[in-house]
Amino acid sequence: MNLTPEQIAAAQKANLETLSGLTNQALQSIEKLVELNMHIAKQSLSDSMSSAKKALEVKDIQQLLAHQAATVQPMAEKIMAYSRHLYELAHETQATFTKSAEKELQAGQNKINALVEDWTKNAPAGSEAAVQAMKQAIASANTVFETSQKAVKHAVEVAQTNLNKATDLATPSSKTSKKK
Repeated sequence: MNLTPEQIAAAQKANLETLSGLTNQALQSIEKLVELNMHIAKQSLSDSMSSAKKALEVKDIQQLLAHQAATVQPMAEKIMAYSRHLYELAHETQATFTKSAEKELQAGQNKINALVEDWTKNAPAGSEAAVQAMKQAIASANTVFETSQKAVKHAVEVAQTNLNKATDLATPSSKTSKKK
């Protein structure tokens, strides 16, 4: 089967559109990361100035210890929140890239299936076994890919669940330590 210039141009256009979409998603993710980091930097500066002013008002060691204890806990909570935002941003970006890859792979599979069907229509008599073997190989490859894809999705879900549990465990312990 020979490809026509129109088919090649269409494939190149589709690839360019895919690349453009992925690039835009990557730039949006970078923009969100920069915004998050700028927000954290501004908040940290404000918190540091406030903490420094309070530290200058300390008159004895008990006040200093109380001030340090009051400063450390919110910092730990902010670090957990920052880590969570980073994870969510990475997960969102990865999900978008995965969708694009799945779409491209599905399109490729459809093209291969169409080529095999076209080939089988024009196959010489007596080649039914070879045609069947090729179809079986393609079906097996698709099954392996789908199984791998499900395993990756499951691993991501487990990681998300573990992160949520860790956050839930850390958050109540920080709230109870504030009450003491």
